[in-house]
Amino acid sequence: MTDDETQRVYAEKALDYEKLQPDEPFPSLRAFIARLFEGAEVLDLGCGPGHDSQHMARAGLRVDALDASPEMIRLANARPGVTARLGTFDDLDAQDRYDGIWAAFSLLHAPRDAMPRHLAAIARALRPGGVLGLMLKEGAGEARDRLGRFYTYYAEPELRALLAEAGLTVDDLGRGEGRGLDGSPSQWISVAAHA
Repeated sequence: MTDDETQRVYAEKALDYEKLQPDEPFPSLRAFIARLFEGAEVLDLGCGPGHDSQHMARAGLRVDALDASPEMIRLANARPGVTARLGTFDDLDAQDRYDGIWAAFSLLHAPRDAMPRHLAAIARALRPGGVLGLMLKEGAGEARDRLGRFYTYYAEPELRALLAEAGLTVDDLGRGEGRGLDGSPSQWISVAAHA
């Protein structure tokens, strides 16, 4: 994520965002962890304040955490077992390195035309059979929320096509609803896929 307005919101609201994160992992994160072996190397792509990274580390995974917000990196690095570094989606240049990549509500900040490039980088970074956990907001188009954050929304057919184009096979797909940092209700879509 490199959108200046979105970056500004996360810089100003980092602590508020951290407080929104549940103490227990999302069911989709639990399912992601269950698909991996102890000691598996994973990337939390767009780790935010590091809640999910910490859950993965506690489960015995070796976690590499990446986020574009310096404020989020500071919060993530304060969590036991989490080492996070500053970087954007375009900084993912690994090849056959990860057993799993977790991208929960992060890639939704990338412009639609950048998604094929990001998914291709994820596919390259995963080892054969590696697992992707992806959560996005469901819908159509691109828009800013009430706080000014940029979002790209996806419908299932488009998302399936993008993943297939990147060489990723969808294993499971789920949906849910929640309220984010701006307080607005939204629909989301969760995908488990593999390389």
